[in-house]
Amino acid sequence: MELELIPVKTRILTSKDDIVDTIEKYAKDKIGPDDVVSVAESVVAITQGRLTSPEELKPGFLAKVMCRFVPQKGSLSSVYGMQAAMNVEGEWRMAFAMVVGLLAKVVGRNGVFYELAGEQAALIDDVTGTMPPFDKSIVYGPHDPNGVAEAIKQRLGCYGAAVADVNDLKRAAVLGVSSELQPEKLAQILIDNPFGNASQRTPIVIIKNYAKVAAKATA
Repeated sequence: MELELIPVKTRILTSKDDIVDTIEKYAKDKIGPDDVVSVAESVVAITQGRLTSPEELKPGFLAKVMCRFVPQKGSLSSVYGMQAAMNVEGEWRMAFAMVVGLLAKVVGRNGVFYELAGEQAALIDDVTGTMPPFDKSIVYGPHDPNGVAEAIKQRLGCYGAAVADVNDLKRAAVLGVSSELQPEKLAQILIDNPFGNASQRTPIVIIKNYAKVAAKATA
């Protein structure tokens, strides 16, 4: 018995959709009691209405300066992405995190900025960072990902559920899980991004046989 990853295609989802209803509609007949259902965090956030447009933001001096210290691939390298994060986490918190993070880099320690800046600093997707028509929007991280995962598990009767942030650069983070699942283990399973890119519209991935494989590994 081996794990099998099954991406599930949906239509484009909006803030008018409920993510649990959507999973039930598109994937219920594919999900069994030994499976784990994972869903892309940006899509969860979109269905929660957690997005804004650059036109609604007014970048300040700090955002204009600090975004220059973020590598170009990062969402916070955009002045709008930086300002969006500041609006949520606080300007001075992020400024403090930037100063400490830069000093930490001098002594060879990376990632300190994101450790101190707050959860949304790492989760925000800037424009072009998500699927059309939301590629012109800034999408925040989802609200209560653990609660979302638990709601999916209860509704679908699966072994477990997870909300995951995965990309094609082999970076995977599981933001929320239902009870008794290990985020680090799921992140490794999803590391090759079975969700695909945004244009594929497969925000749901079923990890088939998870419970059986886990039981066999501990036997």
